[in-house]
Amino acid sequence: MELVATTRRTMGRLFAAVGAVVLAFGVLGLATPAHADIVNPEMPFKVSGNVQNNGEPVAGVTITVTGGGGFTATVPSGEDGKFVVGVPEKNADYTVTLDETTLPDGIAVVDNPNTPDFVEGNVQTASVGPGGRVAMNFFIGQGERHTVAWIDQVVQRLISGVNFGLMLALASVGLSLIYGTTGISNFAHAEMVTFGAVATFGLVHVFGDAALPLAIGLAIALSAGLGWALDAGLWRPLRKRNTGLVQLMIVSIGLSLAIRYLYQFFIGGGTEQLPGADSEKIQLFGEVSLSIVDMVSMGLSILLIVAFAWWLTYTKVGKATRAISDNPSLASASGIDVDGVIRIVWIVGSLLAGFSGILWAYFRPGIRWDMGGQILLLIFAATTLGGLGTAYGALIGSLVVGILVEGSSLFIPSDLKYVGALVVLIGILLFRPQGILGRKERVG
Repeated sequence: MELVATTRRTMGRLFAAVGAVVLAFGVLGLATPAHADIVNPEMPFKVSGNVQNNGEPVAGVTITVTGGGGFTATVPSGEDGKFVVGVPEKNADYTVTLDETTLPDGIAVVDNPNTPDFVEGNVQTASVGPGGRVAMNFFIGQGERHTVAWIDQVVQRLISGVNFGLMLALASVGLSLIYGTTGISNFAHAEMVTFGAVATFGLVHVFGDAALPLAIGLAIALSAGLGWALDAGLWRPLRKRNTGLVQLMIVSIGLSLAIRYLYQFFIGGGTEQLPGADSEKIQLFGEVSLSIVDMVSMGLSILLIVAFAWWLTYTKVGKATRAISDNPSLASASGIDVDGVIRIVWIVGSLLAGFSGILWAYFRPGIRWDMGGQILLLIFAATTLGGLGTAYGALIGSLVVGILVEGSSLFIPSDLKYVGALVVLIGILLFRPQGILGRKERVG
C-alpha cells in the first residue's frame, strides 16, 4: 500500500508539472506570426524575413530568392514589411537579395554583421535546415557611409562584449548553480533561455506593445514557474530513484529537443521582434554609440547580478546553496533541507535564464524557436571556464567569453567569432583545467 501511495504521489506531481508547462505554452500559442506576402505557397519549405526602417515596416520592397538548379522567385514585402517565399528543397542554400532601387528615396540597407548569414548590404544567404524554414531581417536607414577609427571600433566591441557577457552571465550562473547542487549537466537550460523571450512575445501579443514591462515581469514569473514545475515533476522523482548523472544528462537532452520543437510548433520557424528591438542608437563619445535598449539591458543585468550575489553570500538559503555545492552529504548531515534548497535553486536558475533570454532577443535581435541553442555551448564554456559549480566563476567566465566573442570580430569574420572564443577556452583549460575559480578536486 505504501508503494502504491508513493507512486500516486509521484504521478500527481508529474501531472501537475505537465499541466503547468502546458499552461505556460498556452500563452505562447497566442503569439501567431503576422500576415506576410507569400510566393509559391504550395512549396513545402519557406524562406521568410522582415524589411524595417527604425522599427517601422517598409512595404513594396522587391526581394529575390535564388538557389541551386536555376530556382528564382521574386516577392514584394507586405504592408507589415514581411515576405515569405516557398522553396523546393531543404538542407539547401539560397541567396536572398533586396533590390535597393525599390526602397524609398534617401534610405539604403544598413550593414548589420550581427545578422545571421550576413554577406553585405542587401545580400544575405539562407540555409533551409531540418525545420523547413529560415528567416532573416533587412534593416534600412539613411544611405550614408563613413569610416570608424580603429580605437573607436575596439571600444565599441569591448562595450558590446561586456553587454553580451552580462547577458550570458545570467544564464551561466543559473546553470552553474544547478550543476553545483545536483551534478546535472542540464542541456535543457537553453530552452529555459528561449522560454523567457518567447513568453514575452506571446504576452506582448496579448496585451499590446505598451504593456512590455508587464509582459517582461509576467514572463520572468512564468520562467520561475517552469523551473519549479520541471523540478517537481521530473528531476526530484529521478533524484529520489538515485538515477545516475549520465542518465540524467541524457534525459535533459531529450527534454531539450522536445521543448525546442514545441516552440517551433507554436511560433513557427520565422524570426519575430520584441517592441523596441530596432531602437535608434545614441552617440556617446567619438563613434561609440548604444541604444536605449542596450543601456537598460546592461543596467538591469548589473542590478540583478548584484542582487543575486547578495542573496548567495548573505542569506540563509544562499549560504545553504553554497554548502550543498561544496559537500551535499555534509550539508544534509548538518540539518540543511537539501531538496528544499535544490527546488529554490531550480526556480532562481530558471528565472535568471528567462531574463537572459529576453535580453538575448534584443541583442541578436529577434526571437527564434532555437535561439537558446545558439548560445548553449557558450553558456557551458563560460561555466567551465569560471569553474564548474561556482556561481562567481560563471560570472567571470561569462564576461571573458563575451568580450572574446565580440572582440574577435575585429580580426576574424563574424561567422567565426563563436569558434574563436571556444578555441581560446580550450587553450586556457589546457593550463588550468579546473577553471578560474574552480578547485582541482571538482575535476573528474
